[in-house]
Amino acid sequence: MKLITVAPPRLRTLEDESERSATWLELFYDLAFVVAVASLVERLAHDVSATGVASFVGYFGLLWWLWASHTYYADRYDTDDLVYRLLAAAQMVAVVVLAASLSLDESASTTAFAIAYATSRILLIAMYWRAYRHVAETRDLVRGYLVGFGVAASLWAISAVVPESARFTLWAIALAVDLATPWVMRHEQARVPLDVSHLPERFGLFTILVLGESIAAVVVGLGHTSWGLSPTLAAAFGIGIATALWWLYFDNARGSVVRRDASVRKTWRPTVWIYTHFLLAAALAGFGAALELAVEEAGHDVVEAGHRWLLVGSIALAFAALGLIQLASSSDGEDRAIILARAIGIPLVLVVGLFTGLGSEWLVFGALGICVAELVSDMAASESEVV
Repeated sequence: MKLITVAPPRLRTLEDESERSATWLELFYDLAFVVAVASLVERLAHDVSATGVASFVGYFGLLWWLWASHTYYADRYDTDDLVYRLLAAAQMVAVVVLAASLSLDESASTTAFAIAYATSRILLIAMYWRAYRHVAETRDLVRGYLVGFGVAASLWAISAVVPESARFTLWAIALAVDLATPWVMRHEQARVPLDVSHLPERFGLFTILVLGESIAAVVVGLGHTSWGLSPTLAAAFGIGIATALWWLYFDNARGSVVRRDASVRKTWRPTVWIYTHFLLAAALAGFGAALELAVEEAGHDVVEAGHRWLLVGSIALAFAALGLIQLASSSDGEDRAIILARAIGIPLVLVVGLFTGLGSEWLVFGALGICVAELVSDMAASESEVV
């Protein structure tokens, strides 16, 4: 058995090491977010109104930022020692409580959410405090993080004891402070580059995590309806869309753009690449909820407007995000055909939502056809580059 000792954090991204991969702890850590995302998808499936969608986007944004913040820390400072493992495990407990607070039963509570979120941020600050003490070359950067994240964590803690009407306002301010902190510290960040192999892999893993909700949605949807041809077709077509979206993302994945240093000619590229992954993840999670509803409603003559537009809207948003990620990660003049295909796919898939007389299984089939066309277009573009 490996002996785990206490070791100070070290700056991993400036070390002369071979290409890094996600650690077993990072993969285990992601499991807590699988549960949290599943809770959010279930909430959205039960309420696809404008309020329900807005609530989903807001909570998903907070959840994604929580995951991303820990990922940034691990990218630079993860030494997998005893203290780090215990802090990460404590964060997992906070995320599990957060997931339970998002459920649809009596455990739902904005107070519990605020406490869990504040706890997770305080634990992240503890990680950065260790880095501040032991990694002298990044103290200027980490000092800014400690101040910004500390203010935001305090707001989260305060929000747990104020009336609910004011709670959401504090959440918005806290998130704004959190997001502004890396931007304010962008010059110091440029001196401490991100890992061009590890971070893209982590974002790719989160993308797969969210895509897994589509598979789970098929199981839930089939479990809520009697067996028949229509639900089975909707399920099969839905898995086809999930496969196509996976294909479109990973066949074009590039990671060198994440390094914010002198080698990056345009400084907007890393920011767009990173934060557009939130849009992609939210779209894929929304598609999971839409697919669950489509399977349940397969065979019915009428599909509710909200369910129909959630289906095509989530795919359209995924196309938009994929196009932006491609734009940010390609050099000037490259991948124009792929980016154009994504732009064309957005209105095409939205047109599918105009067919109000189609059953949900045929709506899914129409969307699948456009996804397949996107794949064919990518393959044709790749062949032309080879020639």
